[in-house]
Amino acid sequence: MKGTVGELGEFGLIRELTAGLPRTSAVELGPGDDAAVVAAPDQRVVATTDVLVEGRHFRRDWSTAYDVGRKSAAQNLADVVAMGAVPTALLLGLVLPADLPATWAVELMDGIRDECHVAGAAVVGGDVTRGDAITVAITALGDLAGAAPVTRSGARPGDVVAVTGWLGWSAAGHAVLSRGFRSPRAFVEAHRRPEPPYHAGPAAAKLGATAMTDVSDGLVADLGHVAEASGVRIDLRGADFDVPAQMADIGQAVGVDPLRWVLSGGEDHALVATFPADAKLPARWRVVGEVLALAGGRAEVTVDGVRWDAPGGWDHFATE
Repeated sequence: MKGTVGELGEFGLIRELTAGLPRTSAVELGPGDDAAVVAAPDQRVVATTDVLVEGRHFRRDWSTAYDVGRKSAAQNLADVVAMGAVPTALLLGLVLPADLPATWAVELMDGIRDECHVAGAAVVGGDVTRGDAITVAITALGDLAGAAPVTRSGARPGDVVAVTGWLGWSAAGHAVLSRGFRSPRAFVEAHRRPEPPYHAGPAAAKLGATAMTDVSDGLVADLGHVAEASGVRIDLRGADFDVPAQMADIGQAVGVDPLRWVLSGGEDHALVATFPADAKLPARWRVVGEVLALAGGRAEVTVDGVRWDAPGGWDHFATE
């Protein structure tokens, strides 16, 4: 496709972005009307939204438009499954400079569409407008299928803490890219395109998860929200985390303890949940800690009984 977003115009761009979008059984009316219609058999809708801004959340010299599409969809769909819900639909808001090549916007949509396909959801509508910086705003919806949502506030003393998915891979990939390299490729790709374990969220709800969240801002930071919401202390066991040999090699090369990436790196969108101690967890879940009573202390996350003070955890308003 030749030309820019400005040359296509708003309605021409919308036609290009929505052409051939598939539907799922949950979509009763897709793009093209004032609003979409999505079935909600449970009569409750899980909803979440995120915004990605160029230069803050992604760089075009590091990631293709397709990468950005996959990542922007994944981080929202991961929030849906972290509630124990099944993703159903996604809405997209785009702010684009007029001189942006139209192919970039189309490839972005290709990435969003393909990530939705992995999760079983569909793009059902959105909006586009002109602006100085590329901004991708996504709202994702999900269905609880009659089950109760798994929130951050249900962890209880005696529960075990378990994780599934990758931890620290995106942070290691960011370290590689920051130094001008493109390998080891697996870690770079993990930063560009996270792979949330979509199937594991609803499955964890059925396994009796008492609290759950996806790891977007760093494991310790995100579990800190669980500890605070539940009024408990969470202790992690450092030796129980898997640090791949290549991650250790990257850490040695850049002078970083790779456990810092595992515990404080974000954007992997793994899932971490608390379960009753007698829960029968499948092999994909790794038990890495336990939930403890406050006993007069404060709600926090510790590692091997000690407060984790290493830098990490994402803050959108932190200075660079």
